[in-house]
Amino acid sequence: MKNNYDKLDQALNISSEIVESDLKNCDVEIVKTEENDIKKDYEYTRANLYSLIEKGQEAINGIMELAGEGGSPRAYEVAGQLIKNVADTTDKLIDLQKKLKDVEEETTRTTNNVTNNALFVGSTAELSKLLKQGFLNNKE
Repeated sequence: MKNNYDKLDQALNISSEIVESDLKNCDVEIVKTEENDIKKDYEYTRANLYSLIEKGQEAINGIMELAGEGGSPRAYEVAGQLIKNVADTTDKLIDLQKKLKDVEEETTRTTNNVTNNALFVGSTAELSKLLKQGFLNNKE
């Protein structure tokens, strides 16, 4: 059986076979895990953000000690940057909560759109007559 990989097979000194399987007889089970994946991703991201915040706080404590001992302006600059990064990470943690809430609302949201269109079929004279009688003006 000739295939498109003959030259590659010769160059690598291997032999390859193309196996054609009958996929029509295979049973494939499709499992919908979108909700589980969202929950899993949320938990994983949340744990990572907590870990980053804790490590950032440890780094801030260390750099503050170093800055206090040495009095280097650069150490204080790095401490300020670390504080900003930890604050940004805590904001991301709150954003994660909002995003999860939005995703959960999207999955549970149903649309109940009711459109009431009133249509009058008739002549303008008949419409005028009905308006004068108060039939179409139900403001009572």
